[in-house]
Amino acid sequence: MTQAKENAALAALDFVEDGMTLGLGSGSTAEIFIEHLGLRIAGGMKVQGVPTSQRTAECAREFGVPMVDADMVEKIHLTIDGADEVDPQFNLIKGGGACLLREKIIADASDRMVVIVDSAKMVDMLGAFPLPIEIDPFAMPLTAEKIYAALLKTGCEAGQTVLRQKKDGSGPLITDGGHYILDSKCRNIPDPVATARALAAIPGVMEHGLFIDVASVIVVGEDDHAKVMELSRE
Repeated sequence: MTQAKENAALAALDFVEDGMTLGLGSGSTAEIFIEHLGLRIAGGMKVQGVPTSQRTAECAREFGVPMVDADMVEKIHLTIDGADEVDPQFNLIKGGGACLLREKIIADASDRMVVIVDSAKMVDMLGAFPLPIEIDPFAMPLTAEKIYAALLKTGCEAGQTVLRQKKDGSGPLITDGGHYILDSKCRNIPDPVATARALAAIPGVMEHGLFIDVASVIVVGEDDHAKVMELSRE
């Protein structure tokens, strides 16, 4: 799928204009976009980026993309980011890279969000990819119980919910914001809007990986081209 990701990232560059402040997403496809953006900047394009993770900031520095601190930015014209799943209504599951809270803050603050994915990420119904939920570590079992109940109540086929671990197995993964992530194997999320609302109402849930009514453009990379799909939010 590497070429498909490359094609999606290249197609997303068509949405970038001189003078923009860009939200820079996290993940492998977003990093490919940042690399190509760096080449455009080297060629004279003037833009600046707001990174959504420490890893994204490192990538931007590597490829020469000027950055601005999120606390100092006045306007974000466009966010380019990946996704773990996309449904026909452009609802997303994000958070496989553990950056969902900051990604959602930046996407919500942007005038427009363009999502770059390969075709394997396009699904008829969200839920096959485990839903990431960022939580405060305090009283985690109590929060997990409420999450499980909320998923069942909103029609999800709630399966096992697991605490995400560091890749080296040395303990729970800690997000850039100092939180834990629970991955809920929902299997199917028939009503993403209701599920998002129910999760957001739980004390201890800092953010969830359902991105509803945020993306307006999906760029789907294939091995030999990229397809651009736009959805009006007016």
